[in-house]
Amino acid sequence: MISAQLWQANQDLAQACLEHPFVQGIANGTLARHKFAFYGGQDAFFLEAFARAYSIAAAKAPDWEGFSIFHNLANGVLEELRLHESYATAWDVDLRNVEPQPATRRYTDFLLATAWGSDVGLIAVAMSPCMVLYGFLGQQLAQNGIAEHSYSEWIRTYSSAEFKQLAVQLESLCDRYTSMTPLVHSTYRYAMLCERDFFQAAWEE
Repeated sequence: MISAQLWQANQDLAQACLEHPFVQGIANGTLARHKFAFYGGQDAFFLEAFARAYSIAAAKAPDWEGFSIFHNLANGVLEELRLHESYATAWDVDLRNVEPQPATRRYTDFLLATAWGSDVGLIAVAMSPCMVLYGFLGQQLAQNGIAEHSYSEWIRTYSSAEFKQLAVQLESLCDRYTSMTPLVHSTYRYAMLCERDFFQAAWEE
């Protein structure tokens, strides 16, 4: 499977994200609130671009099943945004007036350029790291149980069976519409690098 090969080829970046102090701060609840608030605003901006990329992919899907799956995945992003809205309300973050930072803008520009300019398979490849990585992080952080603290809901969301199913659906589209090429490999890796840099930017806030 192409998706499994790509994930395995990028385990170094997956581990770097897992071990990142931002993610570990979520794991044990010690992450400074202002860092998470910054991340929440940036991630909401990112997710809006992510939803648009899914919609573009749906329009390009060559078959009805792919079209339907992409739309279902877009609905999953809208659910994820509701989680961010609950955080925003609790922590006084204005999600409507987020100024995207360079790491966020690099990621969203890459995703939307790929969505508009590439075939449906490469779009799925560019979007997969976000879903698969977050499912991986959630499951890793939840494997010994989820302690109650400020970030417990984040861990519950991304370790859930429902989120895992969305990631599996997206990976199935990678396998359906792509074959392994240097461009596929480099696109996936670039998205993984964007994920790492996204956490780093939030940590440095």
